[in-house]
Amino acid sequence: MEINMKYVLQTLEEIMKIDSPSGYTAAVMEKIEQKAQELGYGFETTHKGNGVITVPGEDPEYVVGFCAHVDTLGLMVRSIKENGALAFTKIGGPNLATVDSELCRVHTRDGRVYDGTVYCTKPASHVYKEAGAERSEENLEVRLDEVVSSKEDVLKLGIQVSDYICIDPKFVITPSGFIKSRFLDDKLSVAILLGVLEYFSSQHLAPRHTVKILISTYEEVGHGMAWIPQDIQELIAVDMGCIGDDLSCTEQMVSICAKDSSGPYDYTITSRLAELAKENGLDYALDIYPYYGSDVSAALKGGQDIQGGLIGPGVFASHAYERSHVKAVENTMKLLIAYWQD
Repeated sequence: MEINMKYVLQTLEEIMKIDSPSGYTAAVMEKIEQKAQELGYGFETTHKGNGVITVPGEDPEYVVGFCAHVDTLGLMVRSIKENGALAFTKIGGPNLATVDSELCRVHTRDGRVYDGTVYCTKPASHVYKEAGAERSEENLEVRLDEVVSSKEDVLKLGIQVSDYICIDPKFVITPSGFIKSRFLDDKLSVAILLGVLEYFSSQHLAPRHTVKILISTYEEVGHGMAWIPQDIQELIAVDMGCIGDDLSCTEQMVSICAKDSSGPYDYTITSRLAELAKENGLDYALDIYPYYGSDVSAALKGGQDIQGGLIGPGVFASHAYERSHVKAVENTMKLLIAYWQD
């Protein structure tokens, strides 16, 4: 099974460069549509902005869905302070302890982009005894890399309440194969699914059943796949695998989730995923995620009549500066390819 890792990592880097917090995903979806069409597959967009890529199978009567989300965590301008700094509100659940001192970009509604940095309101240890305080929306702000000293100065730049503030992902691949970046949750899985598409396209293969790849744009705020195409009988989320205390997964593994905070996943699907991982000699873990919900969770809560599963590459430090490894990408892709052919 020849995995085109160069294609996957190049695709990952390309989509990492495109800011896409929940609700601000049009540009990155255009890139994904381009990628799908280059591989010879059609691309549909739902009213909500989600993407659907259909891969015809040998058995067109049974349709299996695989979903990953391209929306990320982010911030939004809540107000402009009198000193020219920006107060913000969170989009999704970024770990604010790790956001302090991060580079960011402010996107205005008329298309302008301004650089800035997230700082604590009392950042200097030589000045403030509160410099080490716990970080929150109340004591963090964005300082623009523009010469501004008042609210009026900022308004003249075209910045207003509701503008998106996008955190720089700091994407890095090390010589030893570690992939480090914000938002590997879940752009890494999007790149993996496109890599599986590339495999089937280049090998002139068809999956056993018709496959629909669903790209979600509102997962981080809880309703990404509340609606799915109604011909899908089973839906498997490809999302980050959890790493930490009481869990077996590592950054080199593919994780198979049996249960998360939304409840257990389908017993038959979970068992088959584990069997295929074992049969193919993959490095995998079966785990339970204590504080997690997926697009499959959203679909089930939305009333969809499906069987659901969840897998993904092991990702360390979720909702912070995350880390995975190319081995996790390989193991996840091989499990997906095996499932498509099973």
